[in-house]
Amino acid sequence: MSYIFIVFPEFIRNFSEVTFMMYLSSSKERCVVLGMYLVENNATVRAVAARFGISKSTVHKDVTQNLKNVNYALYTDVQRVLKKNKEERHIRGGEATKIKYKHESMQKSGKNPVK
Repeated sequence: MSYIFIVFPEFIRNFSEVTFMMYLSSSKERCVVLGMYLVENNATVRAVAARFGISKSTVHKDVTQNLKNVNYALYTDVQRVLKKNKEERHIRGGEATKIKYKHESMQKSGKNPVK
């Protein structure tokens, strides 16, 4: 996959450097960085927000509204990942609940739960 970048600094390929620069970059740069991370890692909005230390609402607004005007090709890829995440969220929620109750039942029975 290749994208056309309007505003995009060279350091962006190393996402560890991006974390502390998130508040210094423009909103155009930020939405591209967030969109690329989301697509490359098939991440959720929550995971992207945690990775970059910003709110979920900021990530969601950047990748659904701002990115559309900055880089439409990346925007369509982000929408594909967000759609997949939305379709799968009931499965992930069910798995989390299953693990939670399994953990609680093992604690009640005195067994050491496996993490």
